[in-house]
Amino acid sequence: MDQQKINHMSEKPRFISLEGSEGVGKTTSLNFIRAFLEDKGYKVLVTREPGGTPLAEDLRATLLSNRKETIEPDTELLLMFAARCQHVNQVIKPALESGTWVLCDRFVDASYAYQGGGRGIPFERINQLHQWSMQGFVPDLTILLDMSVDEGMARTRLRGAPDRFESEQIDFYQRIRDAYLQRAKSEPQRICVIDAAPDIELVQKSIKSLLQEKC
Repeated sequence: MDQQKINHMSEKPRFISLEGSEGVGKTTSLNFIRAFLEDKGYKVLVTREPGGTPLAEDLRATLLSNRKETIEPDTELLLMFAARCQHVNQVIKPALESGTWVLCDRFVDASYAYQGGGRGIPFERINQLHQWSMQGFVPDLTILLDMSVDEGMARTRLRGAPDRFESEQIDFYQRIRDAYLQRAKSEPQRICVIDAAPDIELVQKSIKSLLQEKC
């Protein structure tokens, strides 16, 4: 192993989240980012939200399944944070403390976007829950993949049967996108927006440039 990789591995591990609405290509980008970081010599844990622990995965199944009973917006928000609290304390923080970098498919910004923008819950209420449950814990870097709602949903429809979140009306996803961009504008040092509309090679080139700058 060369000296550059040894130096990198001695640095403090970082927590990176990948955000975006439906159909923006998060899975492909996650695999690319993992490979990039591992090539630099980092040990990387890839996880997701909601999920990441057995209990949190059970809550994920509850949240994503289509059901006759309507899930109230506040119920949805509380379940999201219940899963997240479990995930942070049992997986994410222990991994970081052990020297492992953590790469997460969505994190707390998703609640501001989906339950805030999408469901209409005030950001201040979400922030209160964020501060109470996790003392405001956030990623070191958040990569927001952004594209038009029409294009994102066109891609989503190619994946098969939609889950509960993928079955909403188009204005729901526009509110999500707007909320994500609002979050990015409010925290530009942490949340970096990548245009996810071009072909995958150009998207990965943009992500690589960002990682080289930030990591």
